[in-house]
Amino acid sequence: MFYPERFSTLPAHAWPRLRALLDAHEGGGPVIQMTIGEPKHAFPAWVTDVIADNAAGFNSYPPNDGSPELKGAITDWIKRRYGVTMDPATEVMALNGTREGLYNAVIALCPETKNGQKPAILMPNPFYQVYMIAAISGAADPIMVNATAETGHLPDFTSVSEDVLARTVAVYICSPANPQGAVADHGYWATLIALAEKHDFLIFADECYSEIYRDTPPTGVLQVAEALGTDRNRIVAFHSLSKRSNLPGLRSGFVASGPETIAEIKQLRNYAGAPLPLPLQAAAAAVWADETHVEQNRSLYAAKFDAADRIFGNVPGYVSPPAGFFLWLPVEDDEAATVKLWRETGVKVLPGGYLAQDVPGQENPGKKYIRAALVAPQEETERGLELIRDCLYAD
Repeated sequence: MFYPERFSTLPAHAWPRLRALLDAHEGGGPVIQMTIGEPKHAFPAWVTDVIADNAAGFNSYPPNDGSPELKGAITDWIKRRYGVTMDPATEVMALNGTREGLYNAVIALCPETKNGQKPAILMPNPFYQVYMIAAISGAADPIMVNATAETGHLPDFTSVSEDVLARTVAVYICSPANPQGAVADHGYWATLIALAEKHDFLIFADECYSEIYRDTPPTGVLQVAEALGTDRNRIVAFHSLSKRSNLPGLRSGFVASGPETIAEIKQLRNYAGAPLPLPLQAAAAAVWADETHVEQNRSLYAAKFDAADRIFGNVPGYVSPPAGFFLWLPVEDDEAATVKLWRETGVKVLPGGYLAQDVPGQENPGKKYIRAALVAPQEETERGLELIRDCLYAD
């Protein structure tokens, strides 16, 4: 039997609040959707031509780990982006959506015990729900490490107690972070890698927002590991075309690591995987090879963030994120602010506390924030941001 209260990140009291959000808003005007991080910019028009040109591939079973052409395009991109040379045959695997890889990594790679104890998997708080469910599915304890303004909106894993680190088998880290847009720099990655080596755990680096940034390309874990001479098998990096190329429906991502780690992931894929159809793999290979559309996509988000800075520039506590496509806006009460916005303006945002969990002795780190996704067209996005400002931050 499935128990939603066990697997949901929402606290029990949140369910009635969610139903309240479904009530008609008092203004009666158009709805502006800013809750879900589903890209709405156009994907490259030529993608459909590539799929059509390779349609005969639907008549064949696709290779489980990805076609040679796709894996070659992926490793070429890694080389261009991070300056790291990886073997397409042994160090990358195509994924049917990065969520698949983030979930299955625990099943494929994490032991059932460590030092005679139940394993622990650390993750940021707030967090992507798959991290917690993967840990639970792997019979591990999901350990939330708060990411707050005081920690630069990235979790400080060095603050975790020695007894927990002694049984830690893996750490999930998202950079650029969802929802805050914070970016792990070289020093952050180096500190985390040193901690992983000291306590012998894996790093699951979710870098799906790496290509949506304002000024400086975010540092990747692979390039830091390369500079430090770290064993690649300890680093498991995940990337996706969903955000980079506005192709969430293509369900194409990849995982990169050392050959021993990838071999374990491939073995699980042999039994439980659902590889991408060959025509879609051909499209993914073409998309990884092209940067023009990525630059155009980035410029569209940059314009929205410029508007956000103008609209919220005088709001106390507003932080302009360096990457990603979310705003993490400060409020007194996340649920009350969300309901007020919906009922009075028709703008839908997500209460920050719903992206996090309570940690004993600490306040839920999302309770004082709302998340707004800047995925709608420019004019609609600006209108939504203005309504948020006027509704929640007017003097």
